[in-house]
Amino acid sequence: MSYSSESDSLLALALLPDFGPVRFQALLDHFHTASQALLAPPSELRAVRGLGQETSARLAAIEDLVDVPTEKQRMADCGVSLILRTDKIYPEGLLQTHAPPILLFAKGTLLPTDVRSIGIVGSRRTTHYGREQAKRFSFQLAAAGVTVISGLARGIDTVAHEAALAAGGRTVAVLGSGHGKLYPPENAALAEQICENGAVLSEFPILYNPDKRSFPLRNRIVAGMSKGLLVVEAPVRSGSMITAQQALEAGRDVFAVPGPVDRPTSGGCHRLIRDGASLVTSPQELLGDLETLRPMQMDLPLFEPELSEIPEEEQSALPRKPSQLSPLEAKVMAALSDRNQTPDELSDALSEPISSIGTSLLKLEMKGHIKQLSGKIFAKLI
Repeated sequence: MSYSSESDSLLALALLPDFGPVRFQALLDHFHTASQALLAPPSELRAVRGLGQETSARLAAIEDLVDVPTEKQRMADCGVSLILRTDKIYPEGLLQTHAPPILLFAKGTLLPTDVRSIGIVGSRRTTHYGREQAKRFSFQLAAAGVTVISGLARGIDTVAHEAALAAGGRTVAVLGSGHGKLYPPENAALAEQICENGAVLSEFPILYNPDKRSFPLRNRIVAGMSKGLLVVEAPVRSGSMITAQQALEAGRDVFAVPGPVDRPTSGGCHRLIRDGASLVTSPQELLGDLETLRPMQMDLPLFEPELSEIPEEEQSALPRKPSQLSPLEAKVMAALSDRNQTPDELSDALSEPISSIGTSLLKLEMKGHIKQLSGKIFAKLI
């Protein structure tokens, strides 16, 4: 089978069911191009290490198994473009990993500055402590010009993306599904926000449903794209620990935030620290360890702890909280002056999209003006 371009040939291979990155790479190593591979007879395909008779037969009949024009239309409908390994914008770090994705389905924009990046991962079932640490690290790193990379999953991933956006920084989400089957579905609005100041990436076709195989593959991209990986909160047995192992295999530095010693959600981080990961308690420590990521200036808005947590004699040395509010932030503060409210209640009261309300709440929380209580209820502090 011959397609009109190498890009279309690569896309055809990406659409072939049960044809993973290792086999994909073996095929390209043998034939050098996807176009040449798709012109090869079954006898020559069987000579490729790891393909086997069944896969070779499917490759020879690929025209009957995949529909490249329909997939290209789906991509256009979703605003998705292809990034090939030969493209200059392809993430440099991925090229140094085992079996890097041959192509990426991308929505949004990757920039050369995204090489200054930190992956942030953690548990889907978070504690208040874990969420606060994810906010603090992600907000300050993004404000310092570091691109935050995560997996758009529930829990720590979601908090990391939201905090990076609230800081006005860049963030990249890597999916364990196709763009048309975004998971979890409740993060669809967040994914659109990320595309405005970053990118959402997947190595899977548009309608690929997430499965147990796809998430570890997603995690290797998060680890490979990052200069270092920060684990905020994770049990010993978790996807975050797999991601940490993938980061180590890719030669990346791994950092872990310590947690309460009596909580299972801290077990993974503590094991990583025991096994040699760098213990970090602040974004400044992390930036100090990664000299290549050190920003030129650090006079940036920082997440501040409650004054009640700081000795009175030290409070005078703290930087002043940013007092300037956006129009929407001012409206939210006014609404919270009357009573504590949830994001949905604020969205209804102010006739604003829930995504805008969420961003404003996070910014106000970072500035120290409000606090999140249990049940996603927000209260005014000053």
